[in-house]
Parts: sequence; structure tokens; C-alpha cells
Amino acid sequence: MAKTKAASPREALEADEAASAKLGKKRYEEELARLQLELIKLQEWIKHAGLRVVVIFEGRDAAGKGGTIKRITESLNPRICRVVALAAPTERERTQWYFQRYVAHLPAAGEMVLFDRSWYNRAGVERVMGFCTEDEYQEFLRACPEFERMLLRSGIILVKYWFSVSDAEQERRFQRRLSDPTRRWKLSPMDLKSREMWVEYSRAKDDMFHYTDTKQSPWWVVSADDKRRARLNCISHLLEQIPYGDLTPEPIKLPPRRDDSGYVRPPMTDQTFVPDRFE
Repeated sequence: MAKTKAASPREALEADEAASAKLGKKRYEEELARLQLELIKLQEWIKHAGLRVVVIFEGRDAAGKGGTIKRITESLNPRICRVVALAAPTERERTQWYFQRYVAHLPAAGEMVLFDRSWYNRAGVERVMGFCTEDEYQEFLRACPEFERMLLRSGIILVKYWFSVSDAEQERRFQRRLSDPTRRWKLSPMDLKSREMWVEYSRAKDDMFHYTDTKQSPWWVVSADDKRRARLNCISHLLEQIPYGDLTPEPIKLPPRRDDSGYVRPPMTDQTFVPDRFE
């Protein structure tokens, strides 16, 4: 990775001001707990009403998409809310209609699917890195709005989020990943290339918005320099996009357990236990 120039006094001051304006941990955790309870209500409504929901998460590398998706899903039933994060297409998939492999992951009734990157790969990384031809790119720009209108006409609820992060904040997050062995796997060669080609990705995003930010299917931009605030804002906004009722069941009372009726447990020595290594 290229050496980063030292921040100017003004840049350092702006960074300090931004840090001081970030949402505190206590407030964040309180609001997140409240919103996650609402997400459970939304989940139950989606199942009850047979809704089909698609949420797309796009944006810069290290913009916080994955963290937001994790906070959405961690309290939900994976049979109802699932995440789709596709790898690079196979040789066979490259010969298919471009949208085909994404269509296979669309929700059935009573499901919500979160796309951690989506068909918009063609307008982003494929466009910038030359993984598609100019004709393929232009066809995507023509076809994508109509494809999304087809989804909407079929009854699918489609919500698209773009996570926007500044150059300086992305750099800070990249450096943090480099210094943390548990995060280093998040930095792929493609991520490093995206850092180098910041301007090219900016132009690609602007062109993508020009063609696909439509009245029927708008892009919702999430300011993501403050991760905590971005997560709360995105989840709160998502809840507003889908009217839902409260189907919270009445408190459950556990029935008494039956008597053992002569049951004899086998000797514990007959079982193989995981060793306790932390005495």
C-alpha cells in the first residue's frame, strides 16, 4: 500500500471535530436495542403478510455495509431474513443473462433478502476494473431500471442503500484493518485497487446514479463516516419503508416438566467431552 501523506493541521482539526461529533456508545447501544426489537416485529409481519422484500447495500469498500447488515440480521430468523453475498461469477455464469444468478436468490413470500453487493457490481467494480465490455456496461444501464420495475410490478419491495464514506475515513479504516490481524482478511487486492482508483470509482458511481436513481426505485444515501450513526439511520429508515403491525405474542408460560418415570441416565463416562482448557 502506498505511503499516506501526513494530515495538515486543518485536516487534523476537522478529523478531531468529526470524532467528537460521533454518536456515543451508550446512546448507540440503547437505540440499537430498540430498533432491533422493531426489526423482529417487522420480520413477523413479513412472514404473516407474505411480503417479499429485497434490500440492496452498495458503497465504497470499508463504508460499513457489512456492519449494518450484521446488526440487522443478528436478532432475526435466518429462515426469514437471509444475506446474499455472491462471489465472482463462474465461467458458466458469465455466459448467462447478467441478472440470472441474482434472480435465483430473490425472496419467496414471507422472506427478506439483504444483498451485500448486488447486480450493481456491473456498474461499479466490473466497469472500473474492465471485467465487462463497454457494450455489456451500456446494456446494463439500459436494462437495470426496467429490471427493477419488473421486480416492483411483481410485488417485491425493493430498497437500495448507498453507503457514502469520505476519502480520509476510508483510509483510516483501511489502516486499522492492516494493523488488526482479525480484520486483515477484509482487505482484498480489489480493495487496495479501489483505494488507488478512488476517482474512477467516483465517476462510475455518478454515472450509475444518473441512470438508476429513478422515481420508482431511488437510491438512499447513508452518510457513513460515523459507523454507529450510519447503522441506526439505515435501520430506522428501513423500518419506515415497510408499514408493519405489532404481532408480538402474549407472554409465554413454560409448562411443568413431566416426571422422569424411571428414566436412568447412562454413565457420563460413556460420553466424550470437549476438554476444559481454561481451569
